[in-house]
Amino acid sequence: MPNPFEDPDGTYFALINDQDQYSLWPQRVRVPAGWAVAHGPGDRESCLAHIESQWTDMRPAGAPAS
Repeated sequence: MPNPFEDPDGTYFALINDQDQYSLWPQRVRVPAGWAVAHGPGDRESCLAHIESQWTDMRPAGAPAS
């Protein structure tokens, strides 16, 4: 079975957690606890574009500024 996280023809979600961190997630894999759908379902590129446009600070929410 190919890796569902790297299927160029798959359907994906952009997930977000309570720390405002994002993850690309295959639609066919159950969304893990603590994560919510922020975008999708959609193709891999549209979900990645959503993540790139929204996740501008890689630090978890509440992390001190450097």
